Amino acid sequence: MNPPISYTEARTSEKPDVLLVDDDEVNLMLTAIALRDRGFRITEVSSGADAIEHLAVHTPDIVVLDAIMPGLDGFATCRAIRGMPGLENVPVLMLTGLDDDASVERALQAGASDFYVKATQWRLLAGRLHFLLRASRTRIELERSKAKLARAQDLARMGSFDWRRAEGGLSMSTEGLRVFGNGPHERLTLRSLLRMVPLDRRRLLMRMLNDVQRHNSVLATDVPITLLDGRERIIHVEAEPEFNEHGSSIGYTGIVQDVTDRRVAADRIRHLANFDTLTGLPNRHQLLWRIERALETARRMQHQFALLLIDLDRFKNVNDAHGHAAGDELLMEVARRLRACVRHSDEIMEGALETAGSRSHRALEAVGRLGGDEFVALLPEVMEERDAERVAQRILEVMREPFFVSNGKECFVTASVGVAIYPRDGSSVADLLHSSDLAMFQVKAQGKNDKAIYSPQFAGQGRERLELETALRKAIERDELVLHYQPKVDVRSARMVGAEALMRWQRGDRLVPPGEFIPLAEETGLIVPLSEWAIREAARQARVWQQNFGFGDAIAVNLPSRLFERTDLIEHIHQCVTSHGVPHRAIMLEITETQLMKELQNVIPALHRLNEIGVEIAIDDFGTGYSSLAYLTTLPISELKIDIRFVRDLGHTPQSSAVVSAIIALARSLGLRVVAEGVENLRHMEVLHRLGCGIMQGFLFSRPMPPADLEVWLEQTVLPRKAPWIGQATALEYGAEASRAAAGRPY
Repeated sequence: MNPPISYTEARTSEKPDVLLVDDDEVNLMLTAIALRDRGFRITEVSSGADAIEHLAVHTPDIVVLDAIMPGLDGFATCRAIRGMPGLENVPVLMLTGLDDDASVERALQAGASDFYVKATQWRLLAGRLHFLLRASRTRIELERSKAKLARAQDLARMGSFDWRRAEGGLSMSTEGLRVFGNGPHERLTLRSLLRMVPLDRRRLLMRMLNDVQRHNSVLATDVPITLLDGRERIIHVEAEPEFNEHGSSIGYTGIVQDVTDRRVAADRIRHLANFDTLTGLPNRHQLLWRIERALETARRMQHQFALLLIDLDRFKNVNDAHGHAAGDELLMEVARRLRACVRHSDEIMEGALETAGSRSHRALEAVGRLGGDEFVALLPEVMEERDAERVAQRILEVMREPFFVSNGKECFVTASVGVAIYPRDGSSVADLLHSSDLAMFQVKAQGKNDKAIYSPQFAGQGRERLELETALRKAIERDELVLHYQPKVDVRSARMVGAEALMRWQRGDRLVPPGEFIPLAEETGLIVPLSEWAIREAARQARVWQQNFGFGDAIAVNLPSRLFERTDLIEHIHQCVTSHGVPHRAIMLEITETQLMKELQNVIPALHRLNEIGVEIAIDDFGTGYSSLAYLTTLPISELKIDIRFVRDLGHTPQSSAVVSAIIALARSLGLRVVAEGVENLRHMEVLHRLGCGIMQGFLFSRPMPPADLEVWLEQTVLPRKAPWIGQATALEYGAEASRAAAGRPY
C-alpha cells in the first residue's frame, strides 16, 4: 500500500475533489448530485470507517462529513483524520441537522474546519466549500512563506573576529571575510578595513575606536563601507574587551554583520511612520510632531506661527467621474504644487531638531497630508497675519490651474483654506487645528475656493452644528423622522414590485432632505439608531400596505456597513417583522458596493445569517466600487442596482450602454435580479428594456413620496394605466414578444 500523499503537496485539480461521508443514502445521493452540478468531483462513502480506509490511499481537497452516524460517528472520524499523516490540515466541513452550540463546539474540538447545518440550499453549501478551499490554500502559502523566511534568517550574513594588542593583527572567520567580499584564504587587515570607510566617517570611527580602547568599553556601531567592487554596504560591529589573568586588556573579540537590508528596511519603516505613502508628504503623526515643536519654540522665543488647513473642493467628483486611480494621481499633483508654495523640508525628524542650531525651527516648515483630501501647511514663524495670507493666496492660485489625470483628462479642483495664528487663535495644537478647521468651514459655507482667517464668530457657527446634532438625537423620540417611498416598477407588466424607503426629517415646518443630516448622522454614529428605526418603520408600513392592497413584495432599507457588524442585527430585524406580522422577506437590506468592499470581511457572517432567515441583500450603486467581482459568487446577494451614473448617459454614449449591458448579463448569469436606478425619461426606459432590464426605479415613474401618496399613485396612475410610460412600456413589450416569436424563442 502506497503511503498517503501529504495534503500540502496535493496537486490542485480543475474540479475540487470532495470526499462525501454520510450514512443516509438518500441525503448522500442528493448532496452528491447537487455538488457535482456545481463543479465538484465527488467520492461517496457511507461510514466513518470507510472514510478512514479511503483516506489512507487518497487525499481529497476537502472532506464533507456527517456528524451523526452509527458506529464511528463524524466527531470520532474527524479526530481520526487529524491523526493521520499528511491530513492534519485538510479542510473538514461537518454537515449535520444539529444547530446547538454544544454540537458546534464539539465539532470544532474534534478538528473540523467549519460547521454547516443541513439544508437544501445547495448554492450556499457550494459557496461554503469554495470559501474553505480558498482559506486552506491561503494558509498553506503563508506557512510556506514563513518557512522560507526562517531559512533566509538562518543565512544572515554574519561572521566573527579577534583583535590582539600584542600581535597587532586582526583575525577574522571565513564568514566574516565573506561579509567584506573576500575569499576564505585572503587576509584582511584593520588598515584595509578602515580604507573601505568613507573619509568623513573614517575620522569619526577612528576617534570612537581610540576612545573605546582607552576606556576598555564595549563597541557597538554601524559603519558604512564601500567594498572593492564598488558596492556600498552597512556593517554592524559589536565587540567586547578581553582581559588576561592579571586583569589587563589584551584585545577585543566580536562579530560583524551586513545589516544593509535591515537598515534600509528600518529607514523605510521610519519613513512610512512619518510620511504619507501616496503623496510623500509628512503624515498626520509627523505633522503633529512638527506643530508641537513649532509651538514650543514660538512660546519660548515669543513669536507667532501659522497653521493653514487646506481642504480640496469637489474632489469627490473626480473620484466618481474618473475613478480612485485618477483621484490618487490628482492628490499627488496637489502635493507637488503645495510643496512649492512653502519652504518645504522633509529632513527634520524626531531627535534631529536639537542639533540644527538656534534657528532650527524654520526647518519645521512643510506641507503635510492630514488625511483624505485635507492638507496642512505649517509656517513656524510669521511676523504678521499678512505673511500667512500671502501663502494662502499662493496656494489658491496654484490650485486654480487645471489638473490632468487618467491619460490626459482635464479636471478642475480648487481649495478652501482656513488660517489660524498662534497665540491669538489658540494656545495648543488642538485649539489651533480647531480654529483653522472652523475658518475652512466658513469658506466652504460661502462658496469655496477662497481663504479665511479665524474669527471668534466662527465658533458660534460651530455651535449651530452642535445644536443640529442635538436636535437630530431627539428626532426619533419626538417622532420627527419619516420615510418616503420610491416604487420599483416592472415595466413589462406595468406594476409595482417593491419600494425603496428613503429617510426624511420633519423638523418643524421644514422637511429636511437626507443630504443635510445623513452625513452628520454617519459622522456622529447616530446613523445606527436612525437605521434601526427605519427597519421598524418599513416593517410597519409593509403590514399596512399588505392590509390595504395586498402588498407582498419587499421594502428596501439602506443600511451602513457598520450596522452589519452588530451582533444583534438579525435579532432586531426578527423582532421588527414578527411584531408587525410580516414575513422576513418583507424587508430587503441595501448596502453600497463601496461600503461592502471596504468592510467585506466584517459583514460576511451577517450577510449569510440574514440570508438564512429570508432577508434578501441588494448591492446599491453597483459598478462604482472599483473592486473584484469575485464576491458576487460567494456572498448571498439577491439584487444588483445599476448606479444612476450609468443610467444617466444611456442613449448618449455607447460606453454607458456597454457597461449597463455587461452588468445585466453578469446578473443574469449569476441568477440575480437587476434594478436600474435614476430612470428619468422614456429614452432611459426604452434602452434599458432593450438591454434586458425590466425592473426600474426613478422620477419617470414616481418621486419618493409619503406612503399615503404612493397608494393614491397606485390607484390613480398605475391601476388605470394612465401614465405615459405605461403605454410606451406596453409597446416595447409587444415589440420584444414579436422579435422573440420571429426568432423562434419562447421568451
